[in-house]
Order: sequence, then C-alpha cells, then structure tokens
Amino acid sequence: MTSIENDTAPPRRPLDAERVIAAAAGIADAEGLDKLTLTSVADSLGVRQPALYRHVEGYDDLLRSLSLRGREILAQRLADAAVGLSGDDAVAAVGHAWREMVRDHPGIYAATDRYPCAGDTELEAAVERVLGVLGQVLRGYDLTDEDRVHAARTLRSAFHGFSHLESGDGHPLPHDPEATFDHLVQLLCAGVHRLSRHT
Repeated sequence: MTSIENDTAPPRRPLDAERVIAAAAGIADAEGLDKLTLTSVADSLGVRQPALYRHVEGYDDLLRSLSLRGREILAQRLADAAVGLSGDDAVAAVGHAWREMVRDHPGIYAATDRYPCAGDTELEAAVERVLGVLGQVLRGYDLTDEDRVHAARTLRSAFHGFSHLESGDGHPLPHDPEATFDHLVQLLCAGVHRLSRHT
C-alpha cells in the first residue's frame, strides 16, 4: 500500500528561481522583510542554503527580485482599479488600490524601498510602468504633457508616503486614517484641477 501510494504521488517540483522568489515573498509578507534571510528561504523549501545559489546570486539579488515583483504587482493592481473610471473617481480608486497592495504584501512592498533602482534598467522600467498607469488615470483631466508627468509623480509620492506611514503605524489615534486618506485624495484632485487648462 505504501509503495503504491509513493509511486502515485505527484513528482516534487524542481527548485527554480520562481520557487525561491515565491518562498522569499511569503516569508517577507508573513514575518516582515527584516526576517528574510537565505537560511530562512532554504529552510522553507527544505533544501540546503548552497542550493539557492543556482537560482539567485545572493541576498541582494533576492531583494532585487522582490523589489521588481512588488512594482509589477502594484502596477497591475492600479491598472485593474482604474478600469472604467476617470477623473477624481479614478484617482481615488488607484489610491485605495495602492493601500490594499501594501496591506496584502507588506514585505514585498518594503523591498521596493530597500533596493535602489537607479541605474538598473529593469527596475527603472518597472517604476515607469507604475507612473504610466498614473499618467493614464490623469488623462481624464485637461493637462499638458509636462503637467501630467509632474502630477503622476506627485500621486506616486503621496500614495507611497501615506501607505508607508500606515504600514508602520505612522497615523496615531484618535485620527481616522480613512478620513485622512479621503482628505488626501481631495487635496490631490483639487491640485490637479487647478493645473487643468480649462481652469
């Protein structure tokens, strides 16, 4: 019976870069990025640490991969949230999607701050995808191309800053973070409207 069960058991998936990164992401999100080590990844995969070096160059390379994944997830979440919306509604939707992404993947998102993207063409392109989504959201306003770029960067800075503070308990009681975020969106939208050529 045992031998038959062993014979029919599904084959174990071989170790590859995707499994290593997925395991690292799980640890970072569940326990915090500071708890992520190559040893913890190896233990979670049931392998010895040297086996990881066939798929990642080291801790910094693993952190870079998480940083890239975080930006890719964020860009997709923002794009999905903005479907069918425009103007202020779209800005609010991507803002909430940004916060939800950070809540769902706190460790992966934290990695986007830990690994520098300057000079890394792949990471820089990932940042541009995020800004590209924000730029599309802003097409509901009558902005010049230059103002749209600046406005997209402003939205990114505001949503990142708010989410970063929120994930670290940076909004102390008794103030309601939801009310504060609504005010943030209103201020951002008012500023964008002020830049509008119609205004």
